[in-house]
Amino acid sequence: MSLPPFWIRILGLGIIIVLSLWLVNSIYSLYVAIQIPWLANLLLGSIVALILGAIGLLLYYGLAFSNRLPKKPKVKQPVPKDTKDAAELNLAAAQQQVVQIQDEVARQALLAESQQIAENLERGAIRVIVFGTGSVGKTSLIAAMAGQVGGKFGVVTNATTHEVVGKVGAAMGTTDRPVEYPVDLQGLNRQILLVDTPGILEAGLAGTDRGRVALEEAAAAAMVVFVVDNDLRQSELEPLQAIASVGKQSLLVLNKADLFTVADRDLVLNQLRSRVAGLIEPENVVAISAAPRPLILEDGKSQQPPANINLFLDRFAQILFTGGEAMVAANILQRSQQLSSAAKLLIEAERKKQALQIVTKYQWMSAGAIAINPLPVVDLIATAAINSQMIMDIGKVYGCQLDKSNAKELALSLGKTVGGLGILRGSIELLSNALKLTIATYVVGKAIQGVTGAYLTRIAGLSFIEYFRSNQDWGDGGMDEVVQEQFKLAQKDDFIKGFLQEAMTRVVMPLRNEKRTAQKPYWYRSK
Repeated sequence: MSLPPFWIRILGLGIIIVLSLWLVNSIYSLYVAIQIPWLANLLLGSIVALILGAIGLLLYYGLAFSNRLPKKPKVKQPVPKDTKDAAELNLAAAQQQVVQIQDEVARQALLAESQQIAENLERGAIRVIVFGTGSVGKTSLIAAMAGQVGGKFGVVTNATTHEVVGKVGAAMGTTDRPVEYPVDLQGLNRQILLVDTPGILEAGLAGTDRGRVALEEAAAAAMVVFVVDNDLRQSELEPLQAIASVGKQSLLVLNKADLFTVADRDLVLNQLRSRVAGLIEPENVVAISAAPRPLILEDGKSQQPPANINLFLDRFAQILFTGGEAMVAANILQRSQQLSSAAKLLIEAERKKQALQIVTKYQWMSAGAIAINPLPVVDLIATAAINSQMIMDIGKVYGCQLDKSNAKELALSLGKTVGGLGILRGSIELLSNALKLTIATYVVGKAIQGVTGAYLTRIAGLSFIEYFRSNQDWGDGGMDEVVQEQFKLAQKDDFIKGFLQEAMTRVVMPLRNEKRTAQKPYWYRSK
């Protein structure tokens, strides 16, 4: 059992102190024993000079060795001045990641998305999602905001001091997919894009799919208007909490307020404000009547009252005028972070695929070398040359250029770790038991050595993939923990089964054929 690093340092320091005291005492005894003063001083000076020289050489070569080891590049990260600056920096970093993607289709798709994000940062519309369950009046609210003439957007009356002028849009109706309605708010430099979404929490597979689309739209929006027609149910509260908790600007709108008495309406408003406390400001919870119920006149005719959404429009406009640019920047920052995450996952997958191909190549190279020239003890130290080249190739995949000496040091260090953790012995036992059941006795010895070499090389390769993937860092648990984790993964039945099947083809069968050929008479082999 290996000692923890802390106690190893304490033990080493103790040994150094004891040896130092012994050396000082020996020198002093020698100095006293010499009767001639000048000779004693000369000898003492020479010994001190030699000790100082040795210390100097140790420091020099120690620094020289440490300078040869690969170091993580230190990149000074710029500090953003505000949200827009942070969005621009994050987007630039994401674009640098995207160009590293090798898959042409994926790279072009993400590049197009990054270009769209950049354009939206400069002059894009403020995307506002109108969100909620079915039949709460989302479409009616949009119609009341922008006006509806013959099923198309027109111009509505002034909403207090803010006039909303609608653009031509799609016909209103039941929403089964996101529908966009561009509108302008006088005095605001950016256009507003109202997005009517399908209702969430609808029954059936189709309803679930439409709800998922609505949630995705809300997550990508700069602002969310959540519409309800009564107190929030738990199933409604959960998606609202998920959206508002990420800092997205949100408005909670109680529609169909004309169906309540004044007392009941105020009661529901207070309940709503209490449920979303800490997520949505109280002033951003308002009551409206987007499509009031018709009034029955004395003569029996019905009259449609105008929409009553002025309180909502005032708050909506105030938010956009005071924080519209910040909302756009925050939304761009979020989208660029999502783009960066998507690019990182693709790059990681591509690198992992290339690195695994390298590991597979070298594990069978190691198996062949050992099977042809059996070793007294199969371990990673004996195949350090092969493993060091594998480490260099894996490092290149992850953008780290290692020289041969550094790679060999890493290979030897991992080889010692594998031996110290008992993985070598465990691997030999595991593979010996499996191979003895499937192959003839006369090739067991060579086969076990070759296959064990391949198995250990694979564990080493997978460990170094984790090392380079983590920016040349073994993590808190150090090399031991990474190697042990890879050994556990390599013991799984599904991996062992596939590994042994390939080992039979690459190692065992060639050894069997070689043995059979060697047993034939010379005149037959020559043909």
